[in-house]
Amino acid sequence: MVDQSDAAQKRRELLKSLILQLHKGSNPDEVRGQITRLLGTVPYGDVVQVEQQLIAEGLPQEEVLSLCDIHSAVLRGQIDLSGMKATPAGHPVHTFVKENEAIARVAKDVHAACEALRKLAPNADWTTQRAELLNLFRTLSDVDKHYRRKENLVFPYLEKQGITGPPTVMWGKHNQIRAALKGALDALSQSNDVKAGEAAALADLLFDPAAAAVEDMIVKEEQILFPMCLDVIKEGEWYEVAMQSPEIGFCLYDPQDVWVPKDAEATVQEMLGGRIMLPTGSFTLPELEGMMNTLPVDITFVDAEDTVRYFSAGRERIFDRNRTVLGRKVQLCHPPQSVHIVNKILDDFRSGRQSRAEFWIKMGGKFIYISYYAVRGHDGGYLGTVEMTMDVARYRKLEGERRLLSYESVEA
Repeated sequence: MVDQSDAAQKRRELLKSLILQLHKGSNPDEVRGQITRLLGTVPYGDVVQVEQQLIAEGLPQEEVLSLCDIHSAVLRGQIDLSGMKATPAGHPVHTFVKENEAIARVAKDVHAACEALRKLAPNADWTTQRAELLNLFRTLSDVDKHYRRKENLVFPYLEKQGITGPPTVMWGKHNQIRAALKGALDALSQSNDVKAGEAAALADLLFDPAAAAVEDMIVKEEQILFPMCLDVIKEGEWYEVAMQSPEIGFCLYDPQDVWVPKDAEATVQEMLGGRIMLPTGSFTLPELEGMMNTLPVDITFVDAEDTVRYFSAGRERIFDRNRTVLGRKVQLCHPPQSVHIVNKILDDFRSGRQSRAEFWIKMGGKFIYISYYAVRGHDGGYLGTVEMTMDVARYRKLEGERRLLSYESVEA
């Protein structure tokens, strides 16, 4: 009878030998054929262990990084995911996967826009395609939050388990993708005088490859990283990831479910039953959330680094908000034509030249009052900006006085 551990070790040694062939310049299609013929499907854990072994044995991380995409292409469809643990809604991995679905749709739209661009005559006007690609790449750049949650929240738990090589390699790929997306955006922003034929060349060199790099990362995550993470990261650690995720923000997907591991339920209930102590009083978390969502005003807080950190969730919002804005620079949450006004307000608040800015607009039957206030600490230092928005149409109609109790007819 064959010892299963011996068989697994031999399988990993064979996989390592085949991957080393790639590093020596072997044809990827030939290596893929050998993997299919000799190994069939490969357990996802083997891929991680082999990559870790190669780096530990002296293969430079830079070389692993440079051939990472080839590894991914060779192993695509060959990895056995049957042992991957399922995740419920609200679990960080479930959220990552849902984000990937949205990211993949945007990447697919980039490819379609590039194909439409190639079909234009060389001297044709490509203003429509340029505007579409600009919007798509601005949207796709939101993937930075997805990557930062991996880097700052997930990778540390892998490193605690001694798994350092794969996260380092993947972080390097993140930075390459960020650079590719920035390159595409820069090229589109500076291409006013470029003809359609030249733009089609940019699609081949920059736009399509940037979107493809994002798609390849999805494969690396879902076939290797996430299954491995679910095996080695404990439930309590995943809960820490879930609790800290809103601080960085979400990418193109707003998770609505709150996941709590069974062994943490008592801790969470104790935390929710505790009180947040302030100089002038205290709240439980449910009380604070309920109060902020009951106030007849939409509140958004932007920190001193211009990052959106909080918004209230009242029943009748004036402007749409979802949690994908959390962790995002506030400038990216406004149309390009109004960003200069946002920057002016923030600069004036930060410098201390001003502390309040007010606007009012008519929108449908509403009269919208929008005010911005600089938030400062006890020492006067700038902490951020709070935006408050409300419909004041009914207040503008008030006359005389009301001194007796009279309830309005409102929906419960």
